[in-house]
Formats: sequence, C-alpha cells, structure tokens
Amino acid sequence: MTDFFSRVSFTRIEGGVSRLSKTAQYAKDKGKEILKRTGFYHYAKGITLIVLVCLTSCTIALAQKPTHPEADAKKESKPKLPFELTVKTRPILNISLKAEKAKVSEVTQELSKRLKVPIFLGTERQNELLTIEFSQLTLEPALQLMSPTVYVDYEISPGEQPKALGIYLFDANQGEPPLTAVVNGSNQSMLIEGNTEDGVEPAPEGDEKEKPLQIHFKDNLLTVKAKKQPLSLVLLKIGEELGIPVDIQELTSSIIDADISKLPVEEAVRQLSPNIRLFLRADLTRAERRALRLVLAEPAKTTQQNP
Repeated sequence: MTDFFSRVSFTRIEGGVSRLSKTAQYAKDKGKEILKRTGFYHYAKGITLIVLVCLTSCTIALAQKPTHPEADAKKESKPKLPFELTVKTRPILNISLKAEKAKVSEVTQELSKRLKVPIFLGTERQNELLTIEFSQLTLEPALQLMSPTVYVDYEISPGEQPKALGIYLFDANQGEPPLTAVVNGSNQSMLIEGNTEDGVEPAPEGDEKEKPLQIHFKDNLLTVKAKKQPLSLVLLKIGEELGIPVDIQELTSSIIDADISKLPVEEAVRQLSPNIRLFLRADLTRAERRALRLVLAEPAKTTQQNP
C-alpha cells in the first residue's frame, strides 16, 4: 500500500508540475513576444520620426532657395552672341572681332557698350550682315574695316590720349553728320577789335612781320606767332581763323609768347597751354581732321597735403 500510494501521489505531483512548467513556459514565451513587439514598435517609431525630420529639413531647404534655380535658368537661357568681340584698354585701346554673318547693328551695339561711346549707323547699315575677323587693332583701323564711311568726334587735352565722344558708321553716299551731333556748348566768347570811340582814326597798319600776333591757317596747318599776347586773345584769333566757336571759361591774364609754324591744329594748341581742350572730327574715309570747338578751361585744382 505504501508503495502504491507513493506511486499514485508521485504521479499526481508529476502531472501538476508538468502543467505548471508548461504554463510558465507559455507565459515566458508570451512575454518575450510582447517584448519583441514592443521593441519593434519603438524601433519603427524612431525610424519613422527620423524620416519625417529629414523630409521636413529638405522641404525647408528647398523653400529657402527659390532664386538660385531662376538665376541658373537665366544664365542657361542667355543667347550666345553670333560674334566674338574683345576690347582692351592696356597698354593702349585695341579691338578684336570675329563675326560670321552677324548683324552690324548687334555688333555696334555691343561695341558701343564696351567703349562707352555712342555709335550712329547709316540707314542701309542697320540690317546689313557682317563677316569679318581681325585682332588687336587700334580704334580707327578697326572701324575702317567695319564701314565704308567713318567719322569720329574727339576731345583732345594736353598730356592725355584723345577721347572718342561719338562714332559714325555711315553709308557710302551718306553726308557728314551735324557738327554739333555730340560736340556742343552753350557758351561762346566773342572777339571785339578796333577803336569803339567815335571820331578816332584807326592806327595805320604796319608791316605784317612786325605785328605782335599773327595767325594763319592753310592746308589744315596752323601758324601762330605771338609776342607778349594774352592767351585768351590768341585763342579767339585762332577760332576766328578756323571758323569755329571758342569758349573762354578761365578768366585769366596769362601772357604768352609763341612761335609755331605749319602744324596740325591739335599739335599747335598743345604747345600754347595745358588748359586748352580741342574738339575735332576725324574723317577716316578722306583722312582729314577738322576742328570743331576750342575751350580754355580752368586749371585743375590740386589738393595740398599737410606735412
């Protein structure tokens, strides 16, 4: 009996333990599964948050950068010119141009922008096509290759390079542009000579060689002979001889001596005073230069530096 009871009791205990073990194991597996699900949930949530943050940052960055694509688009959409133009100012002004059936109007528009000088075209030249190539030519030879008729208005000051004020690329049979197209002025000085008193006989004229002031202009060459003469008077007499207006802006009593014989006007006035500005027109087709206006300007003011 005892042996039997022991076996029966043992069997019941074994079955209870077995059922308890299975329940514990199931609970443990269930807990692990729950933990796994919880961990995966947090992991997925973290990944989703990171993705959302990245997308938000990209959206903000793109929203803050609206102008760059437009600027790039403008650069890309800018049409390429049908010619190559180079303008250099050092060591001297020189021009290079390569064009293949390019409109003269487009070439001169770009050239005017580079030179900062207005360029006027003849009617026939507006839609004319230009095929040409040259390299590092100075202004006048370059212009002569671009047009059959060329005029250039200059301002010339002593000690400085001539400054172009206006360029005219005209048709072959077109007339000369107006003298005041770009060179004009509101002031003009006048020369009054002789006695203004009534009843006074003029002094007899002496020998031409003994006159203290002699001005002659012939064959585009100027001769100036002056002995102790006011500079303003000399310039007014030159203007009278050349038939051009003279503007005396400097009220000066400068007295000069001059002995200039048969020089071009621009070279002659350089020798008279550093304050003279000469405006002239160069006719490149006929190789002629014509004075347009004389100005006696005030001397440049120099600033004194304190020691």
